[in-house]
Amino acid sequence: MVALTSLFSCNEKSDENSDLDVIDKFKTTWNIYEKIEYNEDGSLTYSALPWGGLVGSFSEHNMAVNMSNYESITFEFSQPTTVTTQVVVSDNLKTCGKPGITSLTCCFDGQDVRSVDEIVLQAADTTVIYVRDIYLMPNDVTWESKNIWKGNCEFGDWSSGIVVEAEKFTNAVEGDKLEIVLKTDRSNPKVNYWLLKTIYNQTDMTLEGNDNELNEWGCAYVARAADTYRILLTDRDVKNLSERGLYINGYYTIVKECNLLRKVYANQ
Repeated sequence: MVALTSLFSCNEKSDENSDLDVIDKFKTTWNIYEKIEYNEDGSLTYSALPWGGLVGSFSEHNMAVNMSNYESITFEFSQPTTVTTQVVVSDNLKTCGKPGITSLTCCFDGQDVRSVDEIVLQAADTTVIYVRDIYLMPNDVTWESKNIWKGNCEFGDWSSGIVVEAEKFTNAVEGDKLEIVLKTDRSNPKVNYWLLKTIYNQTDMTLEGNDNELNEWGCAYVARAADTYRILLTDRDVKNLSERGLYINGYYTIVKECNLLRKVYANQ
């Protein structure tokens, strides 16, 4: 059982989880018209405006911190969200959650988090977000990588796509990660967002593992400076991928390779 570092919690923090002074991290917003209420049970009520921001400051002595010892940050909500919500960690890492979710996790693995000064929770429209808990998951595992596709596919305006054959997923198991190595195509100055869509080949069904992160069209947003995107595979994903294979396309995103990652615990 790994220990979680809690940022907000209804439970009293233990000494082993207090290596960061995390209770004070999320006390600012980007918009003076937004409000934060701190409740007696330790939860937080955030009155959000479109693309404002509940900002957690992680700087120490005015310097960004290295968060490589953490695998992810999770926001748990006491009531389902009503609008699209996203977590942004620097410019290269963003996780978007669709309306109706009760938690949102932004995974750090595969991204450079050696210099983080802020983590921000944002909403796409006016809403109230009831934050029950925020916690960091320690990074106590490594991932073994197996390449299943390599190339240079430039999607442009949905003009091309990639098929990864079903036999590439024969040995995949629940809990493996699909890693997509990519970069954003900034050749068109009019494009200011980038999308990725992953579906079971020859269907219109998106993968279950990143369902919370998809917009209403089944697409995941890719951060401007991102170089990977990872999906934790569910049992349904493994079954469908091993039977049908994978199809990937997107909007002004360039995919270089796809890998299957398997978890290896450091203490084994």
